[in-house]
Amino acid sequence: MATVKIWSDAEAEADPRVKAVFDDIRATRKTDFVNNVWRALAGQPAVLETTWAQVKAVMATESALDPLTKELIYMAVSVANGCSYCAHSHTAGARAKGMTEAQYQDFLAVIGLASQTNALVTSLQVPVDPEFEV
Repeated sequence: MATVKIWSDAEAEADPRVKAVFDDIRATRKTDFVNNVWRALAGQPAVLETTWAQVKAVMATESALDPLTKELIYMAVSVANGCSYCAHSHTAGARAKGMTEAQYQDFLAVIGLASQTNALVTSLQVPVDPEFEV
């Protein structure tokens, strides 16, 4: 259960700042769907605007990384941080950007392996090889 109010479309329409962000989300993503993270942030319009601007700049703007790779990275960080909402949201995003079931299974295998080896190396306090340092 959310700890804040999840704004409806009618409530968003009544606040010009929130409406503007919701309209931009819909236009940028080419959908009528505005997910709950944005609806939860609507109670703080300045935070909503800033967060959407950052997400849009990184995730919805052309860059050296393709959109699917961005989603996979976001998924991995979300899993590492234990954010179920973001893991689900960005898994759906990755699927929408063409992730196949085989890619998803490989991705999960990499996350599992990285988690295991990270824990081993951290517990062993293995020093970084000089060749890996910039």
